[in-house]
Amino acid sequence: MTYEFTPSGVCSQKITFELDGDIVKNVKFTGGCNGNLKGIGALVEGMKKDEVIERLSGIRCGFKRTSCPDQLAKALSESE
Repeated sequence: MTYEFTPSGVCSQKITFELDGDIVKNVKFTGGCNGNLKGIGALVEGMKKDEVIERLSGIRCGFKRTSCPDQLAKALSESE
């Protein structure tokens, strides 16, 4: 199933991803740091949703209270 999430407090404007059961696939960020976000998408490809959430939750970007990886974790947490 494909999901779309609107992040807040970060440079990216949209996160889309698919879940095949509990496996994360096809993560794409719109906006933000293009190369870094493509890297995050590639690294989490094929990982279990709960593992991605555990690894990325709480990561901050500079002085912001969140980050694109943290927002991805939030998006995955909200997907059911």
